[in-house]
Amino acid sequence: MTARVVATLLLLASPVLIAQTPTAAPAKMPSKTQSPAVHRSALVIDTHADTPQRFLDENFDLADPLNGGNLNLDSIHKGNLGAEFFSIWVEPKLYKDHYARRTLELIDSVKQQVARHPDQIQFVASPEGIEEAHRNHKFAALMGIEGGHSIENSIRLLRQYYALGVRYMTLTWSNSNGWADSSGDIEDTSIPHTKEGLTEFGKDVVYEMNRLGMMVDISHVSDRTFYRTLVITRAPVIASHSDARALCNAPRNMTDDMLRAVARSGGPNSKGGVVQVNFFSGFVSQAYWDALKVQEPLAQKAIDELKAKAKAEGREVTYPEIDKIQRQYADKIPRPPLSMLIDHIDHIAKVAGVDHVGLGSDFDGVNGQLPEGIDSPADLPKITAALMARGYSAEDCRKILGGNLLRVFREVEQVAKELQAQDRPKITVKQPFEKAQK
Repeated sequence: MTARVVATLLLLASPVLIAQTPTAAPAKMPSKTQSPAVHRSALVIDTHADTPQRFLDENFDLADPLNGGNLNLDSIHKGNLGAEFFSIWVEPKLYKDHYARRTLELIDSVKQQVARHPDQIQFVASPEGIEEAHRNHKFAALMGIEGGHSIENSIRLLRQYYALGVRYMTLTWSNSNGWADSSGDIEDTSIPHTKEGLTEFGKDVVYEMNRLGMMVDISHVSDRTFYRTLVITRAPVIASHSDARALCNAPRNMTDDMLRAVARSGGPNSKGGVVQVNFFSGFVSQAYWDALKVQEPLAQKAIDELKAKAKAEGREVTYPEIDKIQRQYADKIPRPPLSMLIDHIDHIAKVAGVDHVGLGSDFDGVNGQLPEGIDSPADLPKITAALMARGYSAEDCRKILGGNLLRVFREVEQVAKELQAQDRPKITVKQPFEKAQK
């Protein structure tokens, strides 16, 4: 999510130098030809890129040079990225009172990219579509909404977003929305929060997502909302872009118990969900995260001054302006080594199982603050090489690179077919009747 990182964790930087401790080199390295061949043979799927903000606000085209961003067609081809879930993220303060309009404009921005490059990009909305695009040697473009405030408390809007091709929704972003709580403001007593993590309406949202075949994304939610969601959902869940809290104690990351819970999600007959690892340095490195927190007041002061200046000029602050300030601060912090990112993948694979980890980069959503050596999809083969250097097999790598996400996506669709054959009243309709019987 873009300035989201700063809005959420305050992607602010620090002039303090940070000592990073790379993981020790493995005793046995794969051959120079082995890992590239494995990477080329994989269907690589990334579940989170915030490039639609660039499409809409900067008139960026995927055929353009990166120009400070992370993702374009050239880097996609170089890194063998087969499919990307483009994040439909609406900044909750800048676009208050017209979340749906901004959501629809971002959805349109993705589809316009597909229309401009039909020879290279294929818009898809299913596991079969991803595989078809791969066979056609095209890049598969998908969409996921980041933040339940986009539905404006309307199940009808949720259904329309699904009809437009949205295939996952993060229940919250860094802001609680009234029916689900966010990890970003859970400690703020001025923000109203739910009693159990989900309101009755929130439970209906989760059920309707299950019924539609839209993946339930629990990245960003509070711990309480996380566990309540796993009780309610009939399908396995995903964390589209989260890391391990045991390695970096950021609220956005997941505890080992949560990692295991995702792996068990979906019920007794499910093969479980998947945690897609976020590349953001602030979630990868504890030292980086701590530096961001130290600089929070300075960054916020600069943003407040920008807003005051814009108000005096009689205009609204734009998102790119805020993003520029955030990047200036973030660029002062040294990037952690790639090995730390691999540590998170490795940790999740060991705790939850190799069938329950994947990639959720957050490209174009973290102000360029990625680990050393990872600047775009062109660098994804380095992840495969690093995993194989740690002893992961070719089959394991293919699962992590995309196979696990495809499996979950298929199961979510199967659960939807089963639920659509049922006649179940909404929780908000059923509950009053049940309470009256007590």
